[in-house]
Amino acid sequence: MLAMCNVPAFSVLQYEDYLRKRRKTMAGPLVGVVMGSKSDWGTMEHCVSTLESLGIECEVRVLSAHRTPHVAAEFAQTAEARGIEVMIAAAGGAAHLAGVVASMTTLPVLGVPMVGWSLDGMDSLLATVQMPRGVPVATFAIGKAGAVNAALCAGQILGLKHEAIREAVKRDREERRQAVLAVGDPRE
Repeated sequence: MLAMCNVPAFSVLQYEDYLRKRRKTMAGPLVGVVMGSKSDWGTMEHCVSTLESLGIECEVRVLSAHRTPHVAAEFAQTAEARGIEVMIAAAGGAAHLAGVVASMTTLPVLGVPMVGWSLDGMDSLLATVQMPRGVPVATFAIGKAGAVNAALCAGQILGLKHEAIREAVKRDREERRQAVLAVGDPRE
């Protein structure tokens, strides 16, 4: 059910107006998911689907730290006012998006390094994890595992305040445990 996270393409100011109107009919998204390129969607759709499975509404955007820096900065600076409580930022290559987002908000920022065009994502991992003191980015594994774990961690953070999300995270953990136990003897 990706429809709840799809967002029409328009400027940040138009987007804020869209969200204000939308909030009159629903609670609004708690997680902002941003990625540096549309090519990151193949990985980040796992993040979004995990958030949805936990009942967490999100907003999803493609914004570049290098090609749209002012829009990315404004998106991060206005996140809290839009009701966002956790940001997830994914990027490949130079992977500065999570750091830019973290520098513009005091909300928790979870970074997901993407496999890029060189070094199998190690460049992205190092760029995301090596933040200067005072501008934290919680960095996850490269690719799909990191995308899913970032969503689960967002759920754990939100679960501190939202009981329904906390219970959904507990259910998810138990389902994953049961899936492993159901395998039994792999030779069968």
